[in-house]
Amino acid sequence: MLPRKDHPPRSRAHPGRVATLLVLGGLLATLLTGCAGDDRTTITFFQFKPEAQGYFQDLARQFEAQNPDVRVVVDNPADPETALRTRLVKDNVPDVMTLNGNGTFGEFASARIFRDFRGDPVLEEVNPSYLDVIGSLGQGSRGEVNGLPFAANASGLLYNVEMFEQYGVEVPQTFSELIAAAQTFQDEGITPFYGMLADAWTPQSPLAPLSAQLQPENFFEERFAGRTTFAQGWAETADRLGQLFRFTQPDPLSKGYEDGTAAFARGESAMLLLGSYAVPQIRLGKSEFTVGSMALPATDDPSRTTLVSGVDVVLTASREGENPEVVDRFLQFLMQEPVMSAYCRAQVAVPTLEGLTNDDPALAGVRDYIEAGRIVGFTDHQFIPAIPLAPLLQTFLLGGDEQTFLRDLDSDWDKVAQRRTWGLGTVIS
Repeated sequence: MLPRKDHPPRSRAHPGRVATLLVLGGLLATLLTGCAGDDRTTITFFQFKPEAQGYFQDLARQFEAQNPDVRVVVDNPADPETALRTRLVKDNVPDVMTLNGNGTFGEFASARIFRDFRGDPVLEEVNPSYLDVIGSLGQGSRGEVNGLPFAANASGLLYNVEMFEQYGVEVPQTFSELIAAAQTFQDEGITPFYGMLADAWTPQSPLAPLSAQLQPENFFEERFAGRTTFAQGWAETADRLGQLFRFTQPDPLSKGYEDGTAAFARGESAMLLLGSYAVPQIRLGKSEFTVGSMALPATDDPSRTTLVSGVDVVLTASREGENPEVVDRFLQFLMQEPVMSAYCRAQVAVPTLEGLTNDDPALAGVRDYIEAGRIVGFTDHQFIPAIPLAPLLQTFLLGGDEQTFLRDLDSDWDKVAQRRTWGLGTVIS
């Protein structure tokens, strides 16, 4: 049967079309050849902070301009912790990484994922207090330094400076004074602390300074070894955390982090149980008052008050990376004073190089603690995700009792300890 005139045979191609396809094919081959001829060294840069994506992308481009032999591929995954775990399972460790200095960092460090920076000149100007903070989270072996502290935070209390002045409330120096201040604001019809329990992690912020000041010395070393319990070491911590949350607005479960920072910016509470990391979010609400900060006093002895200052951004590198010289150049570039200062100004963060400060007024109340080295790391960073600290805190603060909270915390900790590993096969003891 002859083909219909309006449907020409599909097996026949017009000569002009063949020529066009050949030309396009030649162009594609040329492009591919050009790409193959790119002799730059490519490194991957894994970046975990969503609010700093643009900043680190721009830094990568600046570094490439100064180092034309290098190409930096920046990876900003939506769920960075899951994404990194997936890469590690596939033995695809990024060359350079920014990570939060938390329990997960310690887990990976202990699993010998990260380079040992001992003796590296890039550490010479780093505040040793922050090296202690990240070292306490986990190490590939005793004495290793598995990350470069890039930016720290200050976690105590944020407060409305003008509101304190209006009601004649002095910045509390003791726990009793803090409770008295909360009572004063409550009597005036002002919410003392804005509760944000819809985000279960938020009570970990006040938990850290309370536990750091109230727990026995070497508590976590003893807990890892099974020689103590949270019921023994954290009873006073749980009691005082419960006292603070009696001064929140009704139904704190209905409000989360963004609700709380926005409400505080509107002047709806006198204080927030959060640290400096929340200041940029508060300022998005265009607050018409000065955001002040203080270390959270957990005792009635001001000399025992310490500031919780975690390493918010740790720079690190693959232990087995293929391009160590290029990675070194990139890390040295990132650890320059101007680079760190610009980041810390934008994020209201604390620089980790000695002699470098951030003059943001929101950090004025804690600057003396930082300069004197009266800082400790986040105690909650000793927990890995397998231990449900945040949900247990949420349940406790919504009406549970201290004994049940501590008993459940011990039970969940021990279940993980019995498996003898933290996640990637790192030994606990």
